[in-house]
Amino acid sequence: MTSHPTLHFAPSGASSTSSAAWQALLAHRDGIGECHLKQLFAADPERAARMQAEACGLFLDYSKNRVSDETLALLFALACEARLAERRTAMFGGERINLTENRAVLHTALRRPADQPLIVGGRDVVADVAAVRERIYRFAEAVRGGNWRGHDGRAITDVVNIGIGGSDLGPLMACEALKAFAHPRLRMHFVSNVDGVQIGDVLRTVDPATTLFIVASKTFTTQETLTNAHAARTWLVEHTGSEAAIPRHFVAVSTHADAVARFGIDPANMFGFWDWVGGRYSLWSAIGLSIVLQIGAEGFDELLAGAHAMDRHFIDAPFERNLPVIMALLGIWNVDFLGAPSQLIAPYHQRLHRLPAFLQQLDMESNGKSVRSDGSPVDCQTSPVIWGESGINGQHAYFQMLHQGSQLVPVDFIGVLQAEAGLEQHHRIAFANMVAQAEALMSGKPADEVEAEMRAAGLAEAQIRALLPHRVFAGNLPSNTLLMERLSPFALGALVALYEHRTFVQGVVWGLNSFDQWGVELGKQLAARVLADLAAPADLHPHDASTAGLIARYREHLAERQDSEKPAAGHTEQNQAR
Repeated sequence: MTSHPTLHFAPSGASSTSSAAWQALLAHRDGIGECHLKQLFAADPERAARMQAEACGLFLDYSKNRVSDETLALLFALACEARLAERRTAMFGGERINLTENRAVLHTALRRPADQPLIVGGRDVVADVAAVRERIYRFAEAVRGGNWRGHDGRAITDVVNIGIGGSDLGPLMACEALKAFAHPRLRMHFVSNVDGVQIGDVLRTVDPATTLFIVASKTFTTQETLTNAHAARTWLVEHTGSEAAIPRHFVAVSTHADAVARFGIDPANMFGFWDWVGGRYSLWSAIGLSIVLQIGAEGFDELLAGAHAMDRHFIDAPFERNLPVIMALLGIWNVDFLGAPSQLIAPYHQRLHRLPAFLQQLDMESNGKSVRSDGSPVDCQTSPVIWGESGINGQHAYFQMLHQGSQLVPVDFIGVLQAEAGLEQHHRIAFANMVAQAEALMSGKPADEVEAEMRAAGLAEAQIRALLPHRVFAGNLPSNTLLMERLSPFALGALVALYEHRTFVQGVVWGLNSFDQWGVELGKQLAARVLADLAAPADLHPHDASTAGLIARYREHLAERQDSEKPAAGHTEQNQAR
């Protein structure tokens, strides 16, 4: 085992909140106070033009944040004090910045052009990535072209991706976003939930003779994934009558060839990846096989190119024009200095409806930490709660809380300029709503304006006084607006990489290791104990009273159900007599 590196994200025992830059931001916050965004715009006609940035086909308007030029300068100083440029170089160079797992973090190598080698540990990882990708492309072309067929000679019509976490959310999000580029014959399905409902629903809608399953599990031991995979395997064998059909209907994305072979999958149809590919950063790897099947090799190349373009922008652009840096620092300002507990992602394009769920994992699994890289406790708020869905739906649900609730919730509005053919009016309505919501959150509606409207409508003075508090909107609520020309593979790649690097920058400033997830592992360990106890007549492991009670209740229910399903004694005797 290679010894752990000496690189640290923060000196042992250092406190980010006691740093000079952090203290300067605290003093500045007290000075800027509750200065309203309307005042900031009124005092500076050039504010909107100055507080925007553009790169890789993405346009960012961040002028509706509660910041001044001085705020931004202090935030950039905070990034410099955190040695962001140095950390960025270490990540792209293949240093083992994931200290707790002694791993490099090289998802950016997955989209690096093949003619730009990167030597890590004596190997050119870019060449390794290109070799696996070539195998994926050949396989995908065989399926898409109808040359890879099921056991009875029919072409594949349905692809079922069985995975969980990053092996599900990334490919699912991308396939939903890029449906306009989908192969006309292939339908994509995704299964992650282990409760049996999701796999059951999918299996009822597909034909076993024309269905291809992708089992995505690095170790091929993930409980949820393997449980669903075995259910699909049993279903296939029952319908085809032979295990010989398995190699034509199952492929694997894994690194464990022996386990894959025991399942019945030909290791030649196993596509591997590396321990430096974290799940939430893995859609660019073989985990993206379903994406390649849907949009083809050329489309996937465009997706990678968009992400790589954002990588280059993140590396090359000065902080003041750097989209990931700007968005990350504004997020830190909102969380740690303005007290925002959550962050809303509001895409105004239906095909991006799974993006908020994907970003939940990306951000909260990466930076949902209370311990810094050096083992010391954090002394500030870290990852906010990431949430959201299609913005249009949100307007008729939780936007009420945004406008008049008691919590500050910054919003990332995400819009697409180009409408799909024949849907220009629908698109214009959606786009108008997005722009209007950002304006409303910023401007609000003051009491004098509301009062004048009600008086003009002829309401009595008593009604005006009673209704006035309910119709006032304070405004001064921060938001970013991100626009892309069209929702293409390139644009999606750039957008996802933008949020990846935004997450990384925030982790650097907070002093975190953004690339481990020990909290996930704890739940898995305890679930294994509980699972054993549910099947046993009595607990095999010690539990608190609440947990023990829930386990006992499950056992009681199971026993009652088994008793109810037993045939009555007389009925059994009658059957035997017959």
